[in-house]
Amino acid sequence: MRPQPCVLLKYGEIALKGRNRSWFESHLRRGVEHAFPRSLGDVRVLWRQGALAVSCPELSVEELEARAQRVMGISVVQPGVRVDKTPEAAAEAAVDIARRRSEGGRPSFAIRARRRHKRFPMKSTQLNAFIGERVCTEVGLPVNLSNPDIEIEVEVDRNEVFVSGERNRGQGGLPVGCSGHAVVLLSGGYDSPVAAYRAMRRGLRCEFVHFTGAPYTGPSSTYKAYALVRELSRFQPDVTLHSVPVGNAQRALAVGGAGEAQIVAQRRLFVRAAETLAGRLGAEALVTGDSLGQVSSQTLSNMATIDNACSLPILRPLVGWDKEEIVREARGLGTSEISKLPDEDCCTLILPPNVATHTNPEQLSRIEHRVGLDELVEKLLAEIQVLRPGQAEPVASCAQ
Repeated sequence: MRPQPCVLLKYGEIALKGRNRSWFESHLRRGVEHAFPRSLGDVRVLWRQGALAVSCPELSVEELEARAQRVMGISVVQPGVRVDKTPEAAAEAAVDIARRRSEGGRPSFAIRARRRHKRFPMKSTQLNAFIGERVCTEVGLPVNLSNPDIEIEVEVDRNEVFVSGERNRGQGGLPVGCSGHAVVLLSGGYDSPVAAYRAMRRGLRCEFVHFTGAPYTGPSSTYKAYALVRELSRFQPDVTLHSVPVGNAQRALAVGGAGEAQIVAQRRLFVRAAETLAGRLGAEALVTGDSLGQVSSQTLSNMATIDNACSLPILRPLVGWDKEEIVREARGLGTSEISKLPDEDCCTLILPPNVATHTNPEQLSRIEHRVGLDELVEKLLAEIQVLRPGQAEPVASCAQ
């Protein structure tokens, strides 16, 4: 076998699962197929105990690594090389890595060998010594077993040996889809895309619903929502955005006497519509970007009033985060540049001079009864527009 560049993907929480581990692995498989579609070229995915290796001659190791780091459920991503199952091939690969990593200096190194397949002519300690001697002799680097500058990992597997010199963080969390199906209420701001990402990272497959102020606002907020969902589609296949025009319904709430409770009334309208949509899609929960106390509608009293309008669980992954933490995560996620673009936010379309910070369900129920909320929700969903920002590509086959 000629040395083949590859990336090793190591399990995160999945490694701790017991008898239902295969359930999590099946969802992980779909995540890997989404990150490495067949359209990329000759993609090969090798599944091994607690890990998998991905190679593709048409892609650089850097591109393979970047794609691997999108996969939820993977805790470690290691660029490396796949070689013959012999001590000599492993040593040659380790020498090449040490030589590249030590250009312009003389860093210390350590070899960390382990055998997932025990039928190998050397024990792990013997393999460490054999490869380490080759690196010392041919590259001239000093050994430091306790705190090395370079750690070269050698993993003996069933049919081959994997050798890598870097250990980078993956997404972690759980594979998308293993925890269920949710609908994310997506605005154009920083919070809800980060909340969606956090929900995906805990294994939720997400659909998205965006409420636009049409016909009283333009399409700019829908464009932003589309761009945000497209960015998030890196982590999940077959993402769908449902755009719902709520301008007329918001005006009906204002005319119905919502007053200072207008924002909370709107939020109750949104969760009622999202709940109905979730029922049609088979989703089991809603996700919002609420952060406790960040704005007036996100006080504990108002959150309780909003929850009362919905029978599904409303998940708030960012409830304990402050704005600085959310914006920092959005920057790392790649959504902040989209979120900062100007748009016409439907929540501020009809904004009272003072916003209520304490409401109760009875107060809002009277307003909703006057405007006929159930009919409003049906009218909203009759005008829904379905968009698919992340079209699925043909996926790669997963070899055993």
